Amino acid sequence: MDFAYILVNVHDGIATITINRPELLNALSPAVYHELNKCLIALSSDPAVKAVIITGAGIKAFVAGADIAAMSAMNSNEAIHFAAAGKETVLRIETMSKPVIAAINGLALGGGCELALACDFRVAASTAKFGQPEINLGIIPGNGGTQRLTRLVGMSKAKEMIMLGEIISAEQALQIGLVYQVVEAEQLVPVAVQLAKKLSQKAPIALAMAKRCIHRAVGSDTDEGLEFEINCFAHCFSTQDQKEGMKAFLEKRSPRYNGY
Repeated sequence: MDFAYILVNVHDGIATITINRPELLNALSPAVYHELNKCLIALSSDPAVKAVIITGAGIKAFVAGADIAAMSAMNSNEAIHFAAAGKETVLRIETMSKPVIAAINGLALGGGCELALACDFRVAASTAKFGQPEINLGIIPGNGGTQRLTRLVGMSKAKEMIMLGEIISAEQALQIGLVYQVVEAEQLVPVAVQLAKKLSQKAPIALAMAKRCIHRAVGSDTDEGLEFEINCFAHCFSTQDQKEGMKAFLEKRSPRYNGY
């Protein structure tokens, strides 16, 4: 499979997807979501693939978030389409029958954190950082952050990360249950592969059924929550605060919000 923004390697039943935009800290865009979704569909139907690892190119970022330059010009309608593309891809990760591991090699912010949240396991380099800093841009998470993060770490910690826009370290993420394991950077991929191999030895149908049942137990109203989040996310793009927040980010200055 040849793609412009992702690299795919399959070896010994384990598929590794690398989001490959290191010059932009592997930022997400509609094109990246499209390629990732297309790749996941192909891997889902490939009987030779037993487990999937998602990581980012380079050493700085897993995914540092969405492409702010592209988002800054969006209106509410365009924001809905962008969030919907993200929702489809992230939901694909969450619901695919095969286990998915996020190997988080650096920054996992905004959409990058949301991408990791949808994976079954998150293994992080000790240098990784996590956050949902969208509030600092005058918007909110739009790809499941308000829903999955809250269910994973609880309401209190989710409010700290989403409403304060706080960035946390890999060790802090481990303490609150956001990640499964923290390792030194050079051990990240080997440890993720080892975990993938362990999962690939389990009965595939039983593994798929276990995953479905677990998600059913904690997320019976996930679709409703995700749809509500997307609409709230899109509404932010009708505000002057969103324009100011993203303009300030691109101009590397503090935003001046007016509440409209």
